[in-house]
Amino acid sequence: MSGNPAHSESLIWATRGRTWGFRFLLDAGLSDPLPAYERAFGDLSDAPTAWNRENGQVALRIPDPLGRRDSAGRVIPHEFVLFGDLAAAVDSVEDGLNHVWPLVSEMYASLWETPQWLRDTADGRPTTPPAELT
Repeated sequence: MSGNPAHSESLIWATRGRTWGFRFLLDAGLSDPLPAYERAFGDLSDAPTAWNRENGQVALRIPDPLGRRDSAGRVIPHEFVLFGDLAAAVDSVEDGLNHVWPLVSEMYASLWETPQWLRDTADGRPTTPPAELT
């Protein structure tokens, strides 16, 4: 995924935007981040915030720090699986807000209102717009 922030190999990041559904924005360099994501979050509740360390990895869930909501009015959740030094530095939800959110906040600000048809491309680059937009 091009244009990723520093530490992108240290985290998986799943979230949604104003008009686009839940997807991985960072994949820690994995060809398929879903298995690692499911292992990390499998036993966690659906609470708005969560933190769990297991096998040297951290699962972290935070609501959008700016209170952004999707077009249906739901608070945007941000779910991360952290690896390596980044995982070692995050010992709580608060640590996640302080250490992880600053790494991705600019990227998210630039993407969260991106139209669905742009977000559907694998690499985030524009594709042909729907006919109604041309």
